[in-house]
Amino acid sequence: MSVLPLVFTSGWASGINAYAVVLLLGLFGATGLSDDVPQTLQSPQVLVLAGVLFLCEAVADKIPYVDSVWDSVHTVIRPAAGAWVGALLAGHSGSLPDVAAGLIGGSTALASHAVKAGTRMAVNTSPEPFSNVLLSLAEDLGVGGVVAFAMFHPEAAAVVAAVLLAGGLLLLVFLVSRIRSFLRRRTRRREERRPATRAP
Repeated sequence: MSVLPLVFTSGWASGINAYAVVLLLGLFGATGLSDDVPQTLQSPQVLVLAGVLFLCEAVADKIPYVDSVWDSVHTVIRPAAGAWVGALLAGHSGSLPDVAAGLIGGSTALASHAVKAGTRMAVNTSPEPFSNVLLSLAEDLGVGGVVAFAMFHPEAAAVVAAVLLAGGLLLLVFLVSRIRSFLRRRTRRREERRPATRAP
């Protein structure tokens, strides 16, 4: 069976939370629930490091503006992780060249990372912090659910990931225009207030 659906799904998930993907895949392999996970991802050092970094992300991801700083730092890390996981999966199965798998995993991770980072920027325009927490929890549960589903039904999980990615990109286009119009309105209001404040 081709490993392509699992590569695509893990790439999409890596763009949202790369540490959760590495941790989940490693645990599935280490516990014997799946034979499709490379030994590298199952090593105790990788699992411990992924677990610690996942906890750091779980905290940073729920704090307004800190999440955007975290996302900017991970603009390189998430696509690189998606490419690395994709290449490992391909090398383990032998059904797809490592370079092709790396390109698929990395580019998919970059696209989903752009959706996540853009969505967070839009959410941070809201004055209340609860939307960040809810969005972060939804992302964590979504990544966990889709990756777990992919271990047993890779083709169906890839379809789910593709639909979520396409929907996220469409949402991002909508949010970008909303953010721009919001910033334009705010700038216009500031300019309108200036003459009023200068008047005696």
